[in-house]
Amino acid sequence: MRRKIKNSLNMQKRAKKRVPGGTQLLSKRSEMFAPNQWPGYFSSAKGVYVYDLDDNKYLDMSIMGIGANVLGYCDPDVDRAVKECIKKGNSSSLNCAEEIILADLMTELHPWSSMVRYSRSGGEAMALAVRIGRAFSERDRVAFCGYHGWHDWYLAANLNSSSELEDHLLPGLEPNGVPKGLEGTALAFKYNDIDSIKRLLKKYPNEIGTIVMEPLRSEYPKEGFLEEIRELADQNQIVLIFDEITAAFRINNGGAHLRFNIEPDIAVFAKAVSNGYPMSVILGKESVMQAAQSTFISSTYWTERIGPTAAIATIEKFIEKDVSSHLDQIGTQIQGIWNECADSHDLDIHVSGLPALSHFSFNYPDGQAMMTLFVQLMLDRSILASNRFYASYAHNQKNVDEYKDACNDVFLQIREAIQKGKLDQVLSGPIAQSGFKRLN
Repeated sequence: MRRKIKNSLNMQKRAKKRVPGGTQLLSKRSEMFAPNQWPGYFSSAKGVYVYDLDDNKYLDMSIMGIGANVLGYCDPDVDRAVKECIKKGNSSSLNCAEEIILADLMTELHPWSSMVRYSRSGGEAMALAVRIGRAFSERDRVAFCGYHGWHDWYLAANLNSSSELEDHLLPGLEPNGVPKGLEGTALAFKYNDIDSIKRLLKKYPNEIGTIVMEPLRSEYPKEGFLEEIRELADQNQIVLIFDEITAAFRINNGGAHLRFNIEPDIAVFAKAVSNGYPMSVILGKESVMQAAQSTFISSTYWTERIGPTAAIATIEKFIEKDVSSHLDQIGTQIQGIWNECADSHDLDIHVSGLPALSHFSFNYPDGQAMMTLFVQLMLDRSILASNRFYASYAHNQKNVDEYKDACNDVFLQIREAIQKGKLDQVLSGPIAQSGFKRLN
């Protein structure tokens, strides 16, 4: 039976009149999933279940708060700590001790580090880290690979060419509003391609002061790659920043770089660190972090108490419950389900990513339309699904089994639609967008 989502769709219409693009986060736009079908707004969430504004209940086998709710929605242990914090007062004219407790916890997990700064989102944390890197090195140019947020320092890469960021997760990012004077300050290199950064260092000798990269995201580093990056940074007096916003706490307790025994100068954490409560950590070596005192970095809401409280409770649960092992086990099953269902129904797909951050795509010219149909048919089965699966500690075997049965049915329907040439006919709305696109 077709769901009724009248209230959800009405809210989306209201949103587009009040919010440019309709939402605060590109990755939560309904147009990225199944336009006019994805509910878009929620009324409540618990564990791995979400209720929309029409009181439809969904099993979330997709992005779990864009990877932020890694323990599951409304985790009782984290929420208990936050409620106690609220009861005692979230902010005052004095600082909260939780800042230092969290700092001790993070530096214990990362023995190479000794100092922290905090913010409340991943993008601003990266901007803060880059500022510190520039202040320490006294050089403007930044070499980077991967996706690192919306701030000027990063989008400056597209001032010279709007396609500079095409291979860095999100295509179509326009640098409108970014000062033209920043052209040439953000220089892209490719992951696992050491020659690409060597070319930049040769082209801009003694001008690059900071290297920004994810130690891993959808693929593991080639043997020696991270080691050589570290060596190049040392040889050229460059600050090495690891963006751990997505990968951290997914494969171990702490930054993914710990797995490879590579020490950055700064590592940045957000998303999984606080289970959906706003919090980010900029962790670093004292020699580099002290440069924060030579430049102005300050904000009132970076001193509130909920963020650090949620982070402490989240990290402690990660350690106590060995959460990363559970994420790996669940994610590995999901990747297996995609491959098994595709083989059963003769569909060509590509599966990638860490098990805890899994992705798949249809290898066809109409792949985007096929993915939109996948989302649509899963919604009909009361499951939030997409080309991504972000595992959470709240996912259990029952959820995986339900998802497997649904995938098997949906892949069969997609195969039949292709064979009959009726893909367009079975879609109930427009094809989903990929990348950034302006909405009117």
